[in-house]
Amino acid sequence: MDSMGLPINICIVEDDLELSKSVVRYLDGAPGFRCLGAFASGEEALEFIPQQQPAVVLMDINLPGMSGIECVRQLRVSMPALQVIMLTVYEDTDQVFQSLAAGAVGYLVKSTKPSHILEAIRDVQTGGSPMSSHIARKVVQAFRPAAQAEATGKHLTPREQQVLELLAKGAPYKQIGDAMGIGIETIRTYIRRIYEKLHVHSRIEAVMKYMDSRERSARPPKGASR
Repeated sequence: MDSMGLPINICIVEDDLELSKSVVRYLDGAPGFRCLGAFASGEEALEFIPQQQPAVVLMDINLPGMSGIECVRQLRVSMPALQVIMLTVYEDTDQVFQSLAAGAVGYLVKSTKPSHILEAIRDVQTGGSPMSSHIARKVVQAFRPAAQAEATGKHLTPREQQVLELLAKGAPYKQIGDAMGIGIETIRTYIRRIYEKLHVHSRIEAVMKYMDSRERSARPPKGASR
């Protein structure tokens, strides 16, 4: 549910009918979630999703006709507040970046556990950018050459570093809370502080900056013997 106790309204864009039905059943059976509709093409989604006004859309990439990436781009023009999570088989870095550039805020592979999909939906409602762990690592590796060299870890408390390490592994908030023995609201407080200290606005940026800093600090000084 959202902060007002209302169910989170979701739409799905997926041309695999069996998968689409399965996701709809799971969402409708989960407390605090409601599926407003499932669409098999980008064209159909563009026609009906603005009428449904969901908070979150789960979007496939490989659709008949218009691609899911183009569908995201056009939906975000008419619905700027819409939160889109790509749910796809593609793990190619270019597809990830194109999706994020089009306006998606999360990227999950279809093998993601259903419970993690629910957590990802909750995550985007509070400003998060959920990603499958290996996808997040690809993003980090691709951005690393352009990242600023800062001693980021020195500014974080040990608990904040622990939260960031778990974020880098793709752990959802509930899993982080269970691992650290604290509640989700406390996790969100830690994450807000991390964002403030690192001067970032998303999970991806925070993980990228922190991991780049760790790698740089682990390198031997220039001229040091090996």
